Amino acid sequence: EVQLQASGGGLVQAGESLRLSCVASEFTSGHYTIGWFRQAPGKVREGVSCISPSDGRIEYSDSVKGRFTVSSDNDKNTVYLQMNSLKPEDTAVYYCAAEATGWAELQQWEYDWWGQGTLVTVSS
Repeated sequence: EVQLQASGGGLVQAGESLRLSCVASEFTSGHYTIGWFRQAPGKVREGVSCISPSDGRIEYSDSVKGRFTVSSDNDKNTVYLQMNSLKPEDTAVYYCAAEATGWAELQQWEYDWWGQGTLVTVSS
């Protein structure tokens, strides 16, 4: 079992930046993918970004490409999501998740464990 805790959400204005953190119990001993997903009010959950901490592979959704950056600090078992140029449409609960067996991309049904999420609200 992998335990995950997302944090760093808050209320910001459009154009501002925010950094989310996801602390995992472990993710370098196997072949994990750590993914970021978000769910806006009244909408389905969608993929944002994912990273393989063991080999550095990264993927972004088209909606955030060029604005968001995902990275990992393997010594701290932490994955970060740096969100720049935030837009009101980025408002959502952001979740981090882990897939245990390999590269999962942003296929959220493949992820095995989920954190509780952190709320990001972007005002216009």
